[in-house]
Amino acid sequence: MPQPLAQENPLWVSWHDTQMMASLSPATVMDYFCRKSNPFYDRVCNNETIRMQRLSLEHLNNMIGVEYILLHVAEPILYVIRKQHRHSPTEATPMADYYIIGGMVYKAPDLASVINSRILATVSNLQSAFEEASSYSRYHPNKGYTWDFVSNKALADKSKGNKKDSSSNKDDGGTIFQKQRVDMLLAELLRKFPPPIPPIIHQQQMQNQQQLQQAQLQNAVHEASASDPSTSNNGVVPSETSPSPNTAQSLVEPKTEGVDMKPPPEKKIKM
Repeated sequence: MPQPLAQENPLWVSWHDTQMMASLSPATVMDYFCRKSNPFYDRVCNNETIRMQRLSLEHLNNMIGVEYILLHVAEPILYVIRKQHRHSPTEATPMADYYIIGGMVYKAPDLASVINSRILATVSNLQSAFEEASSYSRYHPNKGYTWDFVSNKALADKSKGNKKDSSSNKDDGGTIFQKQRVDMLLAELLRKFPPPIPPIIHQQQMQNQQQLQQAQLQNAVHEASASDPSTSNNGVVPSETSPSPNTAQSLVEPKTEGVDMKPPPEKKIKM
């Protein structure tokens, strides 16, 4: 009879113990892994012998056979345990690695399993790509081999779906009138309900306005002093007694010619 799928491939098997998985630590992880209900644990190993004799794990170096050691620790979630065959106190051959993540025990895949899985995924994708490409090829005795993407139903449905998506995206954008109208409404709302200005920014704005007003006032004073004739001629102010051209013209009386208002003498007619 064929074996179950879990027994054929141990990479699909996981194990955990709800009673001890919450209290895992580097000191208790080996006891957690060496429980009899763990399918990855080999009961005929040196660790089980030491447990029965109540000895420490340091005696494993003096024994020969299969053993389990704690290889790597990344507290509080990751523990790596190695199964190896010890030949001498200084020589051991690795057999398998197991990792515990959050209390769940898994078998680490070997390099051959990883390469086989990646190659199988690559070949499967290439096969589907070749099958799809071959469905587009057409042969005619006069033209030879050509590509026909229009007659393919799947491609046509896909193109129709893309057109619908593009048209829906255009409709969602809105017209220019709608965009301008919305911008106008937002500006009107912002003018009626301005956002509150923090006190610090308000003080800075007031200081900037005061500095700007002072600068404008100084510029106006400089321009007035430059255009005033009383301050020209190197700052010498003319005397008050010397009449200005305008006052001189006002003092001179205009000349008016006398006009004789008498009527002209009448001419006598000679008889």
